Amino acid sequence: MQDLHELSGLIERHASADGVTATPVPRVALLRSSAPTTPLHTLYDPSICLVAQGRKRACLAGVEYLYRACEYLIVGVDLPVIGAVIEASANAPYLCFKLQLDRSVLVDMLPGQQGERSGPPISIAPATPELIDAAVRMLRLLDTPDDIGALAPLIEREILHRLLNGPQGAILRQIAVVESRLSRMRDAIQYLAEHFHEPFSVEDLAGRVGMSLSSFHDQFRQTTMMTPLQFRNHLRFQEVRRLMLSEGLSAAEAGFRVGYESPSQLSRDYARIHGMPPKQDVARLKRLLTAEAAVGV
Repeated sequence: MQDLHELSGLIERHASADGVTATPVPRVALLRSSAPTTPLHTLYDPSICLVAQGRKRACLAGVEYLYRACEYLIVGVDLPVIGAVIEASANAPYLCFKLQLDRSVLVDMLPGQQGERSGPPISIAPATPELIDAAVRMLRLLDTPDDIGALAPLIEREILHRLLNGPQGAILRQIAVVESRLSRMRDAIQYLAEHFHEPFSVEDLAGRVGMSLSSFHDQFRQTTMMTPLQFRNHLRFQEVRRLMLSEGLSAAEAGFRVGYESPSQLSRDYARIHGMPPKQDVARLKRLLTAEAAVGV
């Protein structure tokens, strides 16, 4: 497919280094990896990730999502996901076009109430030629930056139009509706993401988004495949790992930062999810990262 080949070339040219490359186009980023990567816990924001080359795996609460060239992953709310590039090489790096979803644009495109949708707001679908063509035209703007302000918003709306009329359009429609259950879950998740280091009551959180306790529990689990407490713990453990890796904190110091008063409780909770306590897990990750750096990842 010629457009997919051009999309790969544009990403490779404008993302010369591995990792995430921000672009002058609002909400557009480029992802590149020259080798398979270590599985990492991260928070996926509402976005679409259209793969031009290679393959990646995302795991949410034990469920795997595999997506490859000519497919896109769509995420409707912030989700704590374990992600890893599983197919990439120096000659054929993993290349991905990412567009962060802007709810205000979706609201403008979808006036009025839409239908409900159940199930987790994360899915994979094949990319149509029209969607790939729109992504290519968006990235061509990087070579004509004076056109970005006038043309990027039009192409963004075209991309969203293609997605809304695709197999996963219901996820986008749910994002746009304030009264929808997914929208309420998004508000609850955002609150947890901003306050995960603080004590919280599930009853208060349910009241915050205007739901009964039982309905909130059911819908939260349907959306994230976790309970609110499990979700909060995933966020805490991501931050513990980051603090230990980037700031050199001990497990006890990092645990205190995220709201744990007992190092032993942190170690038990962390091991239930990651299979080992934080000190061992971070030591393992450092060894893997060192090995990847040694081979030029």
